Formats: sequence, structure tokens, C-alpha cells
Amino acid sequence: MAGGSEKNLKAVPGNHTDVDPATKDFVFQQTMYRIKDPERSVDFYTRVIGMRLLTKLDFPEMKFSLYFLGFHSADATPEDPADRVEWMFSQPATLELTHNWGTESDDNFKGFHSGNDEPKGYGHIGLAVPDVEAACKRFEELGVAFVKKPNDGKMKHIAFIKDPDGYWIEILNPKNSRQFA
Repeated sequence: MAGGSEKNLKAVPGNHTDVDPATKDFVFQQTMYRIKDPERSVDFYTRVIGMRLLTKLDFPEMKFSLYFLGFHSADATPEDPADRVEWMFSQPATLELTHNWGTESDDNFKGFHSGNDEPKGYGHIGLAVPDVEAACKRFEELGVAFVKKPNDGKMKHIAFIKDPDGYWIEILNPKNSRQFA
């Protein structure tokens, strides 16, 4: 495998190493998943994954709700609703769950495309954990569906689980990633 040295990365076609100063304060703020049942999904991401619900926004005229989750301390979260929303939209790496009202009770609604079935597109999000095997043991005890367990396949020490809507989550430990360099 090619290493990620600065010299190698500078040689990657299309890579611009002189970052435009106009983008210096840009933050990767969110990834959005469409969900069928907010109760199941919020439970999964808060109880199983350990994220906190940062805010919930309802849009009655358009019949949808947004649930924003992240790994942010309750102590840092403002109480005032307007301050809280502004704060949340400034946080890096949040997960936005979008619920179109009525899908949770529609027996004919089969869910959204996860990107991992044909035709393939979107892949997964990743979650860094201190111990992949311990995290996976806990997920197994909680009845979480696995795509790949840590010792399956050629890539060892990483796992993939599914959320209630079938979206994949990679479970990794940064120290184990050295094998890919």
C-alpha cells in the first residue's frame, strides 16, 4: 500500500495543497441519513452508539423533523433554543437524521437506499473506538446487526455494523490503522 507521506499526497492528481484562505474557517459539519422511525434510530444512536441528541427541529408545514446527534458534552450545550441551534450548526461531525412524517407507520414503506445495495453509491460513516473487540462484544450483546466482524475477511481489526435503517457504520481503532500505511 502507498503510504500517506506528504510527498505522496502532494502527487495525488487533483489534490490542491495550497488551500484557498477563503476556506480556512470551513467545518465539515454534518452527514444526513433519511430514517423511517425516529424512536428506533434515536435510541440506537444514543443508547447503542453513545451519541447525544443535540437538538430536534420540527417543520410542520413540510411534515418532517431533523434530529442532530454528536459526541459533545452536555456541559458545553447551550440551554436557550436559539443559542443551542446556532451552537449545534457550528459543531464538527454531527449526524443529522431526517424523518419524513408517516414513514414509521406505513407498512408499505420499505425504507431508504443505504448505498450498499445495488446500485452501490454511498458507503458508510466511521466510529473510532478505544477497543474494537470490546465494542463489538457490546454491540453483539445489544443485538446489533453486523456486516463484518473484526476478524472476518482480509481487513482485520475493523468491523461494520448496521443501524436500524440499514446504514453501515465502520468500527475502528486509530492505532490499528497503522497496518494500512
